[in-house]
Order: sequence, then structure tokens, then C-alpha cells
Amino acid sequence: MFAESVINSLGIVEDQDGENGSTDDANLHVELNVFRAQWMSELKPNSASNGGNRGLSSRAADLKRKQELAREEKARELFLKAVEEEENGAVYEAIKYYRRAMQIVPDIEFKINYSRSPDPDGGNENDMDGEIEDLLAYFHQQLTLQDNSLKICVPEVDMAQMHISALPPEVLMYIFRWVVSRDLDLRALEQLSLVCRGFYICARDPEIWRSACLRAWGRSCTKLVPYNSWREMFLERPRVRFDGVYISKTAYIRQGEESLDGFYRAWHQVEYYRYLRFFPDGQVMMLTTPEDPLVTVPRLRSRNTRVESIMCGHYRLSQDTDNQTKVFVVVSKRKEEKVAEYQRISRFCRRNPAAPETEHSFHVGLQLSSGGRQSFNKLNWIHHSCHITYRSTGETVVTAFDLDQMYASFYFARVKSYTAFSERPL
Repeated sequence: MFAESVINSLGIVEDQDGENGSTDDANLHVELNVFRAQWMSELKPNSASNGGNRGLSSRAADLKRKQELAREEKARELFLKAVEEEENGAVYEAIKYYRRAMQIVPDIEFKINYSRSPDPDGGNENDMDGEIEDLLAYFHQQLTLQDNSLKICVPEVDMAQMHISALPPEVLMYIFRWVVSRDLDLRALEQLSLVCRGFYICARDPEIWRSACLRAWGRSCTKLVPYNSWREMFLERPRVRFDGVYISKTAYIRQGEESLDGFYRAWHQVEYYRYLRFFPDGQVMMLTTPEDPLVTVPRLRSRNTRVESIMCGHYRLSQDTDNQTKVFVVVSKRKEEKVAEYQRISRFCRRNPAAPETEHSFHVGLQLSSGGRQSFNKLNWIHHSCHITYRSTGETVVTAFDLDQMYASFYFARVKSYTAFSERPL
């Protein structure tokens, strides 16, 4: 711009010289030198002009960065909208939002932070800047800020019927104990805590988890140390599980009898299962049968099952100095089965046989361990014996069995029907 103005001025000077016909060559030479100097200064900018150029480049970079952030924010809103539509079942609408978001920022999926979502209630932003360490205390604070009195929950929309929030907290806690039930279905309690903040607070009530621990371990869990809470104790301390059954499958091949002509000898593949069902009150059921688990497992739901050859008894947990948790089980046949067997024998006898003079009980020792993603889902054999007690003398004969490959480990299988109904509260 400056060079063009100088050229125009020089053009005017030359025109005036042409009209008047008298111009000093010295003045023209001076003006030409000034023009050359200014022209060279534009071609070779000094340090001041360099600072100006850097300022222009930094402003351009800031503008570009702001534009990128704006595009990323817009793409993020579209992507989250697509996720919401997909969760609601509107797949075609979700695809449209996904496409628009990826057209703006192709890798927007990897730039979204899924670990923390904005507070829909407009809570304190300072609390949401970092990870919330104590979520229970935070929910208490949020509910207190909304109302002077702590309210468990509020209806999302206006309702003509009575909402559950109208119930007193004591009644709600009693309902939560029915959800847990005497079968200790703490999984259902954790799912119930996902409903709202108030239910989350109720599901973390220490009394519920303390009652669950007392029912699972009895008097041996009176002290909370080394755990920080009763919930942590129930989740981390080794225990047998009650919401399913432990299954052990044994398979082997045995040689059959030789044929009459002596040309071949048959081989038989034998498969059978052992089932262990534990209850929180210390009772246990044990069954050995060749039937498939699909047939047997539903029949073990109730402790009053009528399955033949089932043995019932009790169990206890023991933790030795080696920090290994062991389960000791004592089972025997039911009395009614013994009476029925005695009646069957009497039918084939001419005279009434004497009452059974022996009692058989089986003692089983198992070591509790965890495998894979599940906790406390494996039981390994460490002992198996048969105790025969003679009523006449009171003598007991113990026969211990060798633990070989026929004693396969038990693996836990969760059965949803075992906790589908609640008979008694916790």
C-alpha cells in the first residue's frame, strides 16, 4: 500500500515536470532514493514487523483452534443424541445422527469421555470436575440441597395414583429387606439401587449388609476389621454362594463283559453329576445322579424337594492360618427315605426284619477358591469319608476314600429361579 502511494505521488510529480518543463534532478533523485529504501524495507521486514507477523499467525492459530473445538462440541452433541436414540430403539434416527457427527469429526467416538456425564439436575459443577470418591455422601448432599428434609425420591411426572415416594423411609427399608429376602439376593438389591439416588442410599444402608453378613457367617463376623464396611465384607470375604448350585461332572470309561462267542469285549462310557446346594441358614443338599443339570437343577430349588437319593445335612466355613477358606459338609439320607427303604425290604421277608441298627453319614471337605470373573465359584475336594455308627454299641467306623480323578471339582452355576420369589424378608 505504501509503495503504491509513493508511485502515484511520483507520477504526479512527473506530470507537473512535463507541464512546467523545469524540475530539479536532485529532488527527483532524493525521492527515488526514499522510495527504494521504503520498498526494500517491505521486502526485508525488521524485527518489529516479524513480531507483528507472529501476532497475526498466533491469532490465526487461536481462531483455528476455537473452530476445531466448536466442531468437536457439535459432533459430540450429535453423537450423544445418536446414543440416546439407539437406546430408545430408534435405530434409523440414530444412524442419521451418527453419520452427521462423523462427517464433522471422523474420530469423535474416541474423543468422548463416557466415564462422567453432565448432571441433569444442574448440580454444583465444582463437585463434578473430578471423580466423585464418595458417591453416597454426594447423593446425600444433592438430596439435601433440593429440599430441607431428606426425601428418598420424587415422581418424574404428575401421577393420579399414590407414588412410592409417599411411603415413610422405614416402610421403604422394610421393602428392601423383602427384596434381599432370607436367601440373600444381594444382586437384586444392587439392581434396585440403580433406579434413583434415593434408592441408591437405601441400598447402601449398613444394617441391611450387616444382617446379610450375620446370616452368611454367623457369630464369626462380629468385627468389621479389616474391612471398611459391611458391604465390603460381604463382597470380598470368601463364602459359599446361595443363588445357584455347585456342579461336578465325572466321566470315565470302564471295560464291560466279554461276549458269549469271545470275539469282542464292550467298553462303556459312564457320566454322572454331583450337586451341592447351600442355604444361608447352614443347611446343604447333596445329590449324585446321572441326570442332566437341565432336569435336576430346577428340582433343587426348595429344601423340601422330593428327589430320591438326595442327602441333606449342614455345613460350616473354616479359615485356617494359611488364609485358605474350607467348607466342611456332613450329609445323610432323610429319615423318611430310610423308613420307606425299610418297608420295601419287609415286603420280601416272611418275618419282619429288625430295625436298622446302623446310621450312615458322609463327611466332605472342600476348599473354596475363585476362578475366572466370578468369585468363590470353585470347590476342590480335600476329604471324603463315610461314618457308620452302630446303635447297639455306639461305635463309629470311619472309612476314608482316596481322592483320585473320580473327584472332579465343583463349579458354581447361577440359577435365576432360585431367587425369583421372596418368601421371607431378611
